[in-house]
Amino acid sequence: MSLHRVSSMSSYEHVRGSSPARSEHRKMSFNPVGTWVPPAAKKEPVGAFEVSKTRRLAQVAAAVVYCLFAAGVVFGYAALKPVLVREGVYGEYCPEMSVDAEATTCYEQEIRLNLMFTTAAVATNVCALPVGTVLDRYGPRVCGLVGSLSLAIGAIFFAFASQLPFDGYIPGYLFLALGGPFVFISSFQLSNTFPQHSGLILALLTGAFDSSSAIFLFYRLIYLATDFSFSPQKFFLLYLVVPVIISIAQVFLMPKASYKTVGELVTQAEDPSHDIRPTDQHISDESRLARIREERRQHRESVVSEITSLLGRKGEEGDKQAQAEERKKQRSGVWGALHGKSAFQQIKSPWFVLVTLFTVVQMVRINYFVATIRTQYEHLLLDHEKAVQVNNVFDVALPLGGVVAIPMIGLLLDNTSTPFVLTLLVSVATAIGVLGVLPYLWAAYANIALFVLYRPLYYTAVSDYAAKVFGFHTFGKVYGLIICLAGVLNFFQSALDALTHKTFNGDPIPVNMMLLVVALVVGVALVGFVWYKSRKLGRDRLEEEAEGATERLMPEPNARMVDGER
Repeated sequence: MSLHRVSSMSSYEHVRGSSPARSEHRKMSFNPVGTWVPPAAKKEPVGAFEVSKTRRLAQVAAAVVYCLFAAGVVFGYAALKPVLVREGVYGEYCPEMSVDAEATTCYEQEIRLNLMFTTAAVATNVCALPVGTVLDRYGPRVCGLVGSLSLAIGAIFFAFASQLPFDGYIPGYLFLALGGPFVFISSFQLSNTFPQHSGLILALLTGAFDSSSAIFLFYRLIYLATDFSFSPQKFFLLYLVVPVIISIAQVFLMPKASYKTVGELVTQAEDPSHDIRPTDQHISDESRLARIREERRQHRESVVSEITSLLGRKGEEGDKQAQAEERKKQRSGVWGALHGKSAFQQIKSPWFVLVTLFTVVQMVRINYFVATIRTQYEHLLLDHEKAVQVNNVFDVALPLGGVVAIPMIGLLLDNTSTPFVLTLLVSVATAIGVLGVLPYLWAAYANIALFVLYRPLYYTAVSDYAAKVFGFHTFGKVYGLIICLAGVLNFFQSALDALTHKTFNGDPIPVNMMLLVVALVVGVALVGFVWYKSRKLGRDRLEEEAEGATERLMPEPNARMVDGER
């Protein structure tokens, strides 16, 4: 899912035994090939063979568990919001309103509460760039420790927010949001622990991320079951256990450096230039130097053999796999559109501009809906109880939808073209927009069902598009900029809140209609452009194949005709 689903991240099993050559090899460092890495990276990736199978299994299991409790917990805001309202958070802005189990909010309180989520949503996306930098320079362990520290600070702020001389809720939720990406993104490299199951590992991590939004749902259920005695302060003090466990796991279990992909290992193993190192100049004994270089060469060759044997890439099976990968690339219709171009050339192209506009609009729509679902349906259905019921269904469906959608998304992206996927995205987004303005209970449930399936498809499809169009060499810069810009522009959500409550007196229909029209226009422009370009790329590819076939059919200059043959 995302970049890592399409980049075939993998490595190989533990290789038993050791030798001088293997020990020497472990000290060697190589930059990843085919992925973006900033200069002066300090923590070089390592091969999975250096770690026992049991330890790698424990690492994957631990990552799935702590991502379940920390990766995307802030997106459970819709479940937490009623608790905050019941506890009187920002209640001073509505002194005339009573506090009860299902309290409603006034405009000022609603804006402050939604600003808390908006700030967190923006931070989650914007921090993708610094997270990548920390991960590449200092490794996943440091990245995970930074994430656990951020989660702890956020929990402490939130627990004591009502006793602080300043507003502690917004910075508290902000730090919880910052901690998620540091913990989640640093776990992606674990898909390299077992190459045969890299897709399963990534699916588990992604499912844990989507399911983590249910943490606040479970808290709210406990809050109601205990007659409101399990206060947010008690919950967030108890939540401090999560960053403590993550820190312990990072120090004593998780890898200090990222695991290498098979591509990186094979590339470095097949390159004979790695037999010669700068430190060789300090070895004066020629025979000893020759012996060391020979051991390095033998080790390189053994590594290639072990990798290809493990992954089943030899002979006919390897040919079939290569052919399947080639068919997948051709099926996408856009593979390689801007591969080999500089990041600046890619960023100024319509490929980037259109997908960025689409991402910005859809992300604003998604986060606006998550933050305001109850107030929207209170106005649409004119029934507070029904709105609460819709909110409760949404709280359960949001994490569940992400898990259910994972296998379907993988099949869709692997077996259909990118123009088709984008058309599906625009169609579903339009249907969600239409259902979002209908004042019927059935429309509300249909809207939720589509929304919870659309959200993970949208995020995955955008990263899949970026990988196929822009390539892996510039992926970190280009995709990071797309998400960063979308995150920053999510502050428009606060303007939409103000427009809904002040200009339209709480009626969400005008704002939803505006978002629907803008999303449809941008979506149609993106789909039209990609369809046109994919057809052109297809024609160019056919012409190249025809030219290659013609060259192969031409006889050699010195070939002689045999009597009776043509």
